Amino acid sequence: MPDRARVEAFVAAVVSGDHVKAIADFYHDDATMQEPDKEPRRGREALMEHEAKALARVQRMHTHAPRAVLVDGDNVVVHWVFDAIAHDGTARRLEELAIQRWRGDRIAQERFFYDTASAWRVVPSEAGGA
Repeated sequence: MPDRARVEAFVAAVVSGDHVKAIADFYHDDATMQEPDKEPRRGREALMEHEAKALARVQRMHTHAPRAVLVDGDNVVVHWVFDAIAHDGTARRLEELAIQRWRGDRIAQERFFYDTASAWRVVPSEAGGA
């Protein structure tokens, strides 16, 4: 079970923008991540590779401070908002809930919930934190 300080350190790492390092530092070797209606990705190395490829497709990813972080034993829920800034300057937003199961001080499972119909909708460029 993570303590609140460990969860806050994870959140700070993601907000800093180094998502791949956050996976390296806060996920178990056998961790899983799952998008809506998809099979889970398995293994920390695969999670890091997937994240690096996703980030390489955009100019930058702006991670907003979470709207809420709930900690209940081994379960953590984070309400994230991400703005992906494309190479042409277009900003697209994803708002999601990440439901995590921690094992000790690392994440073992993470499942994302968001409206797939409105995911990555275009938002004004200034919303990207530029």
